[in-house]
Amino acid sequence: MNFDVINNYLISCGYGDRVMQFDVSSATVELAAKAVGCEPARIAKTISFITKEGAVLIVAAGDVKVDNGKFKAQFAQKARMIPYEQVEELTGFKPGGVCPFCAKDGVRVYLDQSLKRFDVVFPAAGSSNSAVKLSIDELLALSKALGWVDVTKSAI
Repeated sequence: MNFDVINNYLISCGYGDRVMQFDVSSATVELAAKAVGCEPARIAKTISFITKEGAVLIVAAGDVKVDNGKFKAQFAQKARMIPYEQVEELTGFKPGGVCPFCAKDGVRVYLDQSLKRFDVVFPAAGSSNSAVKLSIDELLALSKALGWVDVTKSAI
């Protein structure tokens, strides 16, 4: 998956004018926040995990980290991130550009409760130098998320 595929998907859904492509990397929360011009918490980072049922993408606020206990309670297993070299194979995205749109078939997407405190967030748009500005309801609809989970805690 790449930027063009995601951009075309967002255009087809009427959100093409919200997509941003940068001359600098947005591969980490800090870099994305700097590129977008927002606080890091508003970056909707997509974290990829491997479970017994396959790949899972969790979209969470940029200022939280996964809580292993909460993850285990939700998915009945320990949180295990997809190894760097397998991210693209399992999700369809290169590391740094993982986003909640148009993932490979069978990849489950969930939104974390940490996002609910914001009206607008900025997930990646399929590359390590892109983002899209969306409301929480728009993110939920466009990501085709299976629902909300509570699997994070404050990183502070």
